[in-house]
Amino acid sequence: MAYGTPASIDDVEAYYTHIRRGRPPTPEQVAELVARYESLGGTSPLRRITEAQAARIDTALADGWTVALGYKHAAPFIEDAVAALADDGVDAVVGVVLAPHYSQASVGEYLGRLRKAAADHGLDATAVESWHDLPAYVEFLADAIRERLSSLPDRTKVLFTAHSLPERVLAGDPYEDELAASAAAVAARAGLDRWSGWGLAWQSAGRTPEPWRGPDIGDVLDDLAATGRADGALVCPQGFVADHLEVLYDLDQVAAERAATVGLAFARTPSLNDDEVVLAALAERVRAAAAA
Repeated sequence: MAYGTPASIDDVEAYYTHIRRGRPPTPEQVAELVARYESLGGTSPLRRITEAQAARIDTALADGWTVALGYKHAAPFIEDAVAALADDGVDAVVGVVLAPHYSQASVGEYLGRLRKAAADHGLDATAVESWHDLPAYVEFLADAIRERLSSLPDRTKVLFTAHSLPERVLAGDPYEDELAASAAAVAARAGLDRWSGWGLAWQSAGRTPEPWRGPDIGDVLDDLAATGRADGALVCPQGFVADHLEVLYDLDQVAAERAATVGLAFARTPSLNDDEVVLAALAERVRAAAAA
């Protein structure tokens, strides 16, 4: 399961409406989102990448498994994927969300929809609820950090980012703890110093009146420059596993411009995308969930 993306510019308004749980966005909001997609060339590569990720998992699972892809906010929806599996005659489904860290407000919603759809078709359902500690993913990020740091100033701070969530949904939620744990594991693997070498930041907060978790990546970049504590920033978007709007626009364009404005060298680690090693390891988590 994955978030989904509009297939074309013409689909943006319907997609945005679905994200807003049926409340149509204003023309200004649609225009702003369209402009962001157009800055990427018209569409996001997310659908193509997600399909490639599912294909990697399918190949790793091999015989005896049927893999279907369902999206949270675009067709084919999660419910469509479960219906297709039921039509194929499967006895049970194992859900895996292409997002490493669990939050009830994000991954929890995917799994709830999966379990309801499975029950509607008389299927047993289980899931990989979190894979932030997957050793292959930790190693992938650590390798990416080491490679990118080699071309940046000595005093470069690594900033691990993830999608911000409203403060109201984070009370008692494991999301922030899992993000801190995975960042610490990656930093240790990459040999980063805890205080001067790395830190946590948030990105892509929604535009609603309620408070969202921070500090935002832009504010962190401003602070690093103002205090003189770093000459460069390397962003590791650990909460995302594919090149999409939050990475290609929010980081590669907005954050990069912010860093340039305040005089910081800037780079980003590459996204997981369809890395064969990590997705084969994730497939083993699927097998383990089924066996349990």
